[in-house]
Amino acid sequence: MAMNTVFLGLLQLLLLLLPPSLRDYLGAEPSDRGVDQQLQVYHPIILQGGFGCPNLEARLTDAYTPSLPRCGALKGKGWFPLWNGTGDLLNHHYMRCFEEQMSLVFDPVINGYGNQHGVETRVPYFGSAYGFSYKDETCPFCCNVRLRNELEALGYRDGDNLFGAPYDIRHAPPRPDKYSQVYSEYFARVKDLVQNASEKNGNKPVIFIGHSFASRLILDFVNSTPLQWRKKFIKHLVLLSPTPHTGFMDVVANLVSGPRVFPFPNVPNLALRPMWWSFASSLLSLPSPMVFGHEPLIITKHRNYSAYDYPDFLAALGFSIKGVSPLTKLPPLTDMRVEAPMVPTTVLSGFGIETTKQMVFWDGNFDVSPELVYGDGDGVVNFISVLAFTKELERQHELENILFKFIKIPNVAHGDITIQDHSLKIVLDEVLEANS
Repeated sequence: MAMNTVFLGLLQLLLLLLPPSLRDYLGAEPSDRGVDQQLQVYHPIILQGGFGCPNLEARLTDAYTPSLPRCGALKGKGWFPLWNGTGDLLNHHYMRCFEEQMSLVFDPVINGYGNQHGVETRVPYFGSAYGFSYKDETCPFCCNVRLRNELEALGYRDGDNLFGAPYDIRHAPPRPDKYSQVYSEYFARVKDLVQNASEKNGNKPVIFIGHSFASRLILDFVNSTPLQWRKKFIKHLVLLSPTPHTGFMDVVANLVSGPRVFPFPNVPNLALRPMWWSFASSLLSLPSPMVFGHEPLIITKHRNYSAYDYPDFLAALGFSIKGVSPLTKLPPLTDMRVEAPMVPTTVLSGFGIETTKQMVFWDGNFDVSPELVYGDGDGVVNFISVLAFTKELERQHELENILFKFIKIPNVAHGDITIQDHSLKIVLDEVLEANS
């Protein structure tokens, strides 16, 4: 009897060390985790991380001509991790090489983008929910890691009923009238992944969960498929802190001051600006004139720039890609329209966090830190754009009587929606409801 008491005491202590969802599951009465719990693992899930989360590998061929001798040290030695962490790049003094090998080259002949000559790249771990990871140690639960842990506690298993489709962050989904070899191949692989995941799970349709930039990719993928196909294979879209087609001011801030998505300590964002400008994705989701109107986004002593003034603004900024006109990369206003996926969709977004709405460079020097004017949002995406985006999605879904939900979560930052206890519980509730 004493032995049983000691054992039960140790078991209770061990339960306290487990994640909350697994602790609740194991500690629940059988009636609480029987049939209902099995229903929670009914549909396969494809879990997608945000912009800073996919990894990238590179291979240098004999055609590669490095700008520095050390940049060619890995030539002919097979695949190596180019973008999967910040520590190694800094410790091995590889930053200059990283910028060179990550940069894209615009080819006006094919009107598309490719790697530097002699550089080959690939995205590893396609198909796995573990294909996304934050690139330093400051945020161990970023990139949906905590959400993935909670799903696994509910019975999901990577490769069985939990999957991922990591992507190349440098490229952008093509315009309706354009062709992208990278995204043509990527969307084909995602389509195969969806069909295989469905078949592996008794032909049940798939739930997509995407955070931030991945939400946009999910929408673009779904809208690239025939309506009959998506209605057969897609159960629900769960879009977390999406970066909407209606745009947001952080895109402009990255263009001006360099990308914040690369968390290199002691490396100013401005130093990465030329590399960022080479990415096809750098101009994706510029603030839409239909939402932001003529309100100045960039303020200087001599000239203000609104969402209608991008050509002039990019020229003043000095934006260029090896001599290519900014107009070659600038998406037309029609690319900022919202196209609903026409499958059941839930959008969850935070608000109540200071979010940049204007940048002031009074002397017109874009190489210095600006004065920032804040509005409402989640710290990255302006709430005014989220409202316009979701309103249009809801309007289109209502016309066809298709489920659409928009859940506003106060005081939750863009990257914290799957980390904070309160917002994570809301996300899990919606995933489980989509599963029912």
